Amino acid sequence: MRVKAVTLAVAGLVGGMASGAMAQEVIKIGHIGPVSGPQAHFGKDDENGVRMAIEDLNAKGMEIGGKKVKFQLVAEDDSADPKQGTAASQKLCDDKVAGAVAFVNSGVAIPSSKIFNDCGIPMITGAATNPALTKPGYKTTFRVIANDNALGAALANYAAKTLGLKTVAVIDDRTAYGQGLAEVFKKEVEKLGAKVVATEFTNDKATDFMAILTSVKAKKPQAIFYGGMYGQAGPMLRQMGQLGMTDVKMFGGDGICVVELAKVAAGAKPLENVVCAEGGSSLAKMPGGTEWKKRYDAKYPGQFQVYSPYFYDATMLMADAMKRANSADPKVYLPFLQKTDYQGVTAKIAFEANGEMKNPSYTLSRYVGGNKQPLE
Repeated sequence: MRVKAVTLAVAGLVGGMASGAMAQEVIKIGHIGPVSGPQAHFGKDDENGVRMAIEDLNAKGMEIGGKKVKFQLVAEDDSADPKQGTAASQKLCDDKVAGAVAFVNSGVAIPSSKIFNDCGIPMITGAATNPALTKPGYKTTFRVIANDNALGAALANYAAKTLGLKTVAVIDDRTAYGQGLAEVFKKEVEKLGAKVVATEFTNDKATDFMAILTSVKAKKPQAIFYGGMYGQAGPMLRQMGQLGMTDVKMFGGDGICVVELAKVAAGAKPLENVVCAEGGSSLAKMPGGTEWKKRYDAKYPGQFQVYSPYFYDATMLMADAMKRANSADPKVYLPFLQKTDYQGVTAKIAFEANGEMKNPSYTLSRYVGGNKQPLE
């Protein structure tokens, strides 16, 4: 039997196609994310979302271009490191993959987006939120979640208008994600009349914030905005408690808006003052969120964080574009991906010309008794 190779991916779609009566195209769907290191909770959750979508696609017995297809997962680890992430992206390009569903970190996604663009391979992220990702205008870059412009503005509005706060401090971890989100918040909260009394920065590996917090405390802010991830926000909350900053609120984006924050904060009283924002609706308000979460928990108990339903939807809508195009060739299905009108678990998904999602939603949450709860 003669075999014709076909290679694809969703952070990698790779495959082989055999001719004949029993012809089947194998489409390998990959995922790139931090499945090791301090952000492994995010990476594993996202990978689970892709894997779950693949299982559902295979259960349907899909056909593309008149041929039966089988989807397979190809997983890569970026350890939240741009160098490792771009190497993984280039590896998939060298393998002639056809798509990418990938990335937690904007600092990894932004340089990787150029690699995928140069390869002509579609890339969808369900987590990287820095607005700079879509600024180059690459036709291959898509995002299925609200970006930091929406999240930063929502948090600033809640701080200044809803809570009436007049003084805030801003701290970020100097990553593309953390610094970008902090800059949006700072700009928006100042527009609304609040004063930024301190601007500090740390790094995404730090655990000791006593010097920064002592300096900030002297400025007497009513709240601290932290642009970064939960691995640093948790220790920061504990140290705020040690310094008696128990009435100071903490604001942050989706990087801290996870159930894991309560564990890392280890019972620190300032956890009760956290207000965080994440793209999308709460699970209960997603079109298919509640039922999907039940299925997810049955497969991956205790592993849910934030982004897996977005990675699930990204995988499904990429397959939907291939189905509509009758082809898994990126040159053929890319225009169909741009014209997506897909009812997903998370939302009705359609894209703007720059790859951003049309009408993205967001959710503000707080922590009550150690549990994350959406604000009404």
